[in-house]
Amino acid sequence: MDIKPQHIVEFLKPFAPIKRIVIGYSGGVDSHVLLHLCAALPELRPRVTAVYIHHGLQAVADDWAVHCQRTAEALGVAFMAIPVNARAGLGQSPEEAARNARYAAFRTLIGAGDVLMFAQHRQDQLETVLLQLFRGSGLQGLSGMPNHIKFGAGWLLRPLLEASQQAVLDYAHTYQLQWVEDPSNLSNAYDRNFLRNSIVPLLKQRWPALDKTVARSAGHCQEAGQWLSVIAEQQFAAVFDQARQALSIPQLLALPEPAQRWVIRHWYGHLHLKMPSQAFMGRIFAEVIHAQASGNPQLLGQGHCLRRYRDTLYCLPMQAESLQPADLPPAITWVDKQTPLILPDGNCLQGAPATSGILRSVWQQADIVIQFRRGGEKITLPKRTGSHCLKKLYQEAAIPPWQRPLMPLVYLNGQLAAVGALWISTQFYQAQGDCVRLLIMPRRQGGHQDGPKA
Repeated sequence: MDIKPQHIVEFLKPFAPIKRIVIGYSGGVDSHVLLHLCAALPELRPRVTAVYIHHGLQAVADDWAVHCQRTAEALGVAFMAIPVNARAGLGQSPEEAARNARYAAFRTLIGAGDVLMFAQHRQDQLETVLLQLFRGSGLQGLSGMPNHIKFGAGWLLRPLLEASQQAVLDYAHTYQLQWVEDPSNLSNAYDRNFLRNSIVPLLKQRWPALDKTVARSAGHCQEAGQWLSVIAEQQFAAVFDQARQALSIPQLLALPEPAQRWVIRHWYGHLHLKMPSQAFMGRIFAEVIHAQASGNPQLLGQGHCLRRYRDTLYCLPMQAESLQPADLPPAITWVDKQTPLILPDGNCLQGAPATSGILRSVWQQADIVIQFRRGGEKITLPKRTGSHCLKKLYQEAAIPPWQRPLMPLVYLNGQLAAVGALWISTQFYQAQGDCVRLLIMPRRQGGHQDGPKA
């Protein structure tokens, strides 16, 4: 593939209209070439911002930031330098810590209509696929890096992914670009550097077109993964309980075994969690799914707890798991009813427009207070006679015991009007009209851990 500015124009067409183009600019040759390509296009240049992520891990990082700023100014594009904390935490590799910090910083910049562009090329794809292979990754890992993926409210694009490393270098030399060299790239202490410096050159002596053929294999894996994801999504929809964000165990076990594992991986992706390892997947089945129904199996991982209750598989944040009734406030006043209320377990309670429920006029004028179960609460329900104890209602609705103390009880002017998103009192229920219904949005749907690996 020849590298020309027009290639960038064609690559961006499917993502139009584009408000802003953010380019991850490290000062190295690859990102300098991408920045130079975009700056060469008058129709793109005003929308381009070169962003240098200052990891603070190199003594010369400040000098690199200055170099990047001067280069951006010379090309007539906007520039930003963002400092991040890239120190590795417990159990993290330095590469993972730096990558996570980098993606988190970029995510704050990308809004609707924006694109983030990285300059990875075919050699980078080769290294990524080999690393995933050596780590025992499945189809998703062997798919390598996609050339485009949703990123926050916008897109992450890799327009040079089909270009060879030599093509990038040829472009840089043709235009006499000046770039910085990271001395850590020479250290084989890092897995990617070991591949790049010692292994790949040896492999290419035997297979010169290795980067092209492995990229083709990654493309085949991507296609297969996309097709399997379509099938998994269909099967997931039949197994998934939207209200509980949980899986029906009988419906899951009715699927073929490979499909069961795909559905669980799809569930983890839905919850914005990392894919479970093969060993952990085995534990999910052995210790939770196939556990005695009378037991209370629990399995911890990624700050979450997998639990089983009444043939349903739950995945709960540990912060919510650790909450005790004594930790809950006696009452929470909901002042701004237009804004979702953050509950003690981190979930969001909000009033959504509906054609039945609590009349909007009543909702807007009432004093709304949230309390939590103390015992003995009762509620009258539409189309049911008498008053009903919450304990029995929870049992009928198969609400897990650990969720019951955290269920928000919504009082309007001192009267129990609703129990979470489950029930509305007869006194406040309107079968038709301009109404409000309560929704509880799980906290994990609000966050994103969708940064692709690079």
